[in-house]
Amino acid sequence: MNKERIFKVIRGPHVTEKSANAGGESNQVVFKVACDANKLEVKKAVEHLFEVVVEDVRVLSVKGKTRRTRNGVGRRSDWKKAYVRLSADSDIDFAIVD
Repeated sequence: MNKERIFKVIRGPHVTEKSANAGGESNQVVFKVACDANKLEVKKAVEHLFEVVVEDVRVLSVKGKTRRTRNGVGRRSDWKKAYVRLSADSDIDFAIVD
């Protein structure tokens, strides 16, 4: 995988209450990823960008919600997220430092 593709695979962290609970219990991190990314690409991208050891990757597609507006019916985009389980000695911290 070339370096340009590595930066396009991971769109960013997906921080929610559910993902925070998963992170504390089983050392998992949740990322928003490109819709055409597969498990192997996600694993290589996380290992290269964050310099950690990835044990397992689970990928799922999230369907966009249909929303009613005053102009009719609209639809949000579909997107994909990946649950990445890290090894016991690896850790990724998304804390913002000023």
